[in-house]
Amino acid sequence: MRVNRSLYKEYEELQVLNALANNKTQKSISEDIAISLGKVNYIAQALIKKGFIKVGNFVNAESKTNYKYLLTEKGLEEKIHITKKFIKIKKMEYEQMQEEIDMRKIVATKKR
Repeated sequence: MRVNRSLYKEYEELQVLNALANNKTQKSISEDIAISLGKVNYIAQALIKKGFIKVGNFVNAESKTNYKYLLTEKGLEEKIHITKKFIKIKKMEYEQMQEEIDMRKIVATKKR
């Protein structure tokens, strides 16, 4: 099964959404999921515009550039939607692989 660009984009959004909801920094997200810091920032800004996350400064932070990201109700709904979609896709991929394995076993048995 070939993954199209919009599906991959949704997957990246889901990874960033999950990480931001867990109060990770954009830099650590970038390192964890192996995408550029600029792309993480771009995705975070898109999630903010869509209303999936809210952002605010840490009140007691020494550096006022540290932000706290809060998942909104709309963001939680989107997270659930995308997660269900990926579970369905992964289940289909698993079933396709299992069918291929079964077919190869049949062919191997007939060759003996």
